[in-house]
Amino acid sequence: MLDVLFAGEVFCDLVFAGIPHLPTTGGEVYADRFAVVPGGTATRGVAAARLGLRTGLCAVLGTDFLGDHVVAELAREENLDLTWLRRDPAVQTPVTVAATNEHDRTFITYEEAGARRPDVWEGDLPDVRFAQLTLGKPLPGWVARLRAAGTRVVGGVGWDPTGRWSPEVLDRLAEVDVFVCNAVEATGYTRTGTVEEAVKVLDGLVAEVVVTDGPRGAVAVAGDTGELVRVPAPRVTAVDPTGAGDVFTAALVTGLGHGWPLSTRLRFAGLCAALSVRTLGGAAGAPHRAAVAAFLARTPGIPDDDAERIRTILR
Repeated sequence: MLDVLFAGEVFCDLVFAGIPHLPTTGGEVYADRFAVVPGGTATRGVAAARLGLRTGLCAVLGTDFLGDHVVAELAREENLDLTWLRRDPAVQTPVTVAATNEHDRTFITYEEAGARRPDVWEGDLPDVRFAQLTLGKPLPGWVARLRAAGTRVVGGVGWDPTGRWSPEVLDRLAEVDVFVCNAVEATGYTRTGTVEEAVKVLDGLVAEVVVTDGPRGAVAVAGDTGELVRVPAPRVTAVDPTGAGDVFTAALVTGLGHGWPLSTRLRFAGLCAALSVRTLGGAAGAPHRAAVAAFLARTPGIPDDDAERIRTILR
């Protein structure tokens, strides 16, 4: 049995970090760090595996040298099952160039249709507690089959390059149990002006919603009281924010699997996401349990109950 299955697009990320500012048209800037790492859905998969979850990846990669590099990196991860990571010689492995510094980031991505999330499941479906995938397009039929078998489905969204923020995405919230997005996505899809307003709208459409708000932490609605809960993020010096949201989602699923209260889940996810931005690269920055334990010990302001619950899975 898997704890969690992540389905989506896996990228080979070329990360340029430490740039003084984002490049302008016709201009050039120099980075002081560079990495070639797995990204996209792979970041969530690696993060969950490093936190101790039995994790699977469902995606398509090419058989080119970029795909070979990504698979070799992922194969090193304990707890990460690559059974459903398919190689297709007819497609180019998706690739993203990320230029980042501690304040901002920009991306250039190339992706072919054949390398997107599989719409057809080949073989038997796994026995899995949680499945996570994005709602940018209609969910494949196998997701409903997993959910009918007892899998809790966690939905997310990505950046909308069209700027339309189609309300059709919100219609798909009925097909998931938990929805996680960032502040820009939340306000864009709900046509609201603040994160708090967006959370209230989304709360009426899905059983549980969590909105990440960068260094300001995360906002959610407590299911038992209907109270709006904001948990601040730990303060860190960011090296590369790429993948922080993916790490947050993986940690949040970890907390759901342990049945933690909302506040504990948000604090744990915030700790893991904050740790991830201190290292270059999405999947490469996903923290191991020992690093989270050390970070927890030196982070002030964590309530005793939350800290004790988190420590129990890090020992």
